[in-house]
Parts: sequence; C-alpha cells; structure tokens
Amino acid sequence: MITTLSISEDSGPEDLEAIAVAVHSVIGLPTTIRSLKRKGLRLEKGEILDRDYTGPVLEKVLEANKVFREVPAEGVYRGKHVVVAPIRSKDGKVIAALGIVDILATVDLPSVFQEYTSVLQEVEDAKK
Repeated sequence: MITTLSISEDSGPEDLEAIAVAVHSVIGLPTTIRSLKRKGLRLEKGEILDRDYTGPVLEKVLEANKVFREVPAEGVYRGKHVVVAPIRSKDGKVIAALGIVDILATVDLPSVFQEYTSVLQEVEDAKK
C-alpha cells in the first residue's frame, strides 16, 4: 500500500493539516495555510488555533501567485512581519498559500554577526 498526500485548490483544513503541522514543527513559528478556494489553518505554539483561517497576505499571494514579505495592516498578524509563499501545481498555477511570522525581518543580521568575523569571512570566501 502506498501512502500519499494530495492537495488541490479545493483542499480544506483537513487536507492541509499535515503540511502545516510539519512546517510549524520544524520552524516553531506561527504558521498559516489555505487553499485557493477554501480557508485553512492557523497554528501557534504547537496548537491549531483556527480551522477556518484566512489572512490578507495569504489572499494577496493566492491572487498574485508570488511570494510577499510585508507587515499587514489588518488581521491577526497586523503589525508583524510575515512571509507568505504560493504552493503551485506542476504547471505553475497557485493552489494554496503558506505563511509564517518572519522573525528574521526584525533581526539586524550585520550587528548579530559583527562579533563573529570568522563567520563573515566564510560568507565572503563562499562568494568567490
């Protein structure tokens, strides 16, 4: 018996749950997902908080079929940096959108690594 996971533009929260839980488990950040035609999930702190979720940036990504990094002016994550990416079919059509709260957007990476010149040197060497 082969086990598969299949999603489509009509997938509901029950279909998207495995993906959302896996992503949330790996990164540990608030995670959202929805399909093109149905609302989805919102996860925080290892829990599914909403099974009928959408947000303004998820909807924007579904319409534009491209990644957005921004601070929404409304919704649950209003005022927080988020990054949302499309999940596409093999032919490039958007079927769903997956988002996270983007904590890296608030980190001043140069100052974090300022004391670690060897790390910076490795990055520079890798560019060559």
